[in-house]
Amino acid sequence: MLYLILIALMFIVMVLYFKIADHYNIIDHPNERSSHTEITIRGGGIIYLFAALAALVLHTEFWLPVLGMLIIGVISFIDDRISLSNKIRLFFHLAAVTLLFIFLNVFQLFPIWLSIILYVFVIGIINAYNFMDGINGITGIYSLVVLGGLQYVNYNITEFIEPDMIWMPIMASLVFLFFNFRKKAKCFAGDVGSVTIAFWIIFLLLKLMIQTGNYAYILFLAVYGVDAIFTIIHRLMLKENIFEAHRLHFYQILANDQNWEHIWVSAIYAMIQLLIVAIVILVPFSFELLFLLTTLPLVLVYIYLKPKLMFKID
Repeated sequence: MLYLILIALMFIVMVLYFKIADHYNIIDHPNERSSHTEITIRGGGIIYLFAALAALVLHTEFWLPVLGMLIIGVISFIDDRISLSNKIRLFFHLAAVTLLFIFLNVFQLFPIWLSIILYVFVIGIINAYNFMDGINGITGIYSLVVLGGLQYVNYNITEFIEPDMIWMPIMASLVFLFFNFRKKAKCFAGDVGSVTIAFWIIFLLLKLMIQTGNYAYILFLAVYGVDAIFTIIHRLMLKENIFEAHRLHFYQILANDQNWEHIWVSAIYAMIQLLIVAIVILVPFSFELLFLLTTLPLVLVYIYLKPKLMFKID
């Protein structure tokens, strides 16, 4: 019953946000780098902040990571409105990740040099997740797959966290997808959505990996990881500024150059990641073998198919 009430409240929050966004002109204008062609409400991912507040009310012991989510989410929402400088964003990202590391005892468990590497790793994942949010449905459905896999692990393999800390973002993703996973999206997540859910997922993954010592769970992000990393390499080869907007991700090539429907591209990414999640959970191989089994095929597909699919670069 509690979950049904929370889902109903999330729908109400979304509808109210649409009215506020419409009044204050919080919208996304299509441009030459966009994968959409119509003006759409931006910042629908604010629902993840509501989910974080709900999680905090239910489980106050997680106040440090939730505070981190709120910090990184709010600054991302502000950035959606007024385009903050990279230095300001980085400062708040560092602050949020520091709170997360304090909660996870990172500074006690790892030497300082490894903690610094973890900062780079975590902030890199958060920004990569944000960069991958470019077509209808991709952030919501991909997150749903990752969260579903984490909840399966939590219930059936090793209990690493209070289940509500996974149910909350799952419910938020379902509500968001209702408005976003369609041919003509009612809203986009905005940085507030993609950055907040990325922070939430990396929190869950880090907690799971630290508790179990099994780093194969990072493969729950394999599809995004391959696309993001190899697109960065591609752009560096083209001598482009990797921090500027672009349309060179593999999913953007499919959606823009090949004119595939957004929802199908998003669904394919989610289904491939679901298969990898199942392999990581069910196949008793070492991390190295699982990495080769799941990630190497993605790399080969990316390298082989992308040049063949690109018939134009904007």
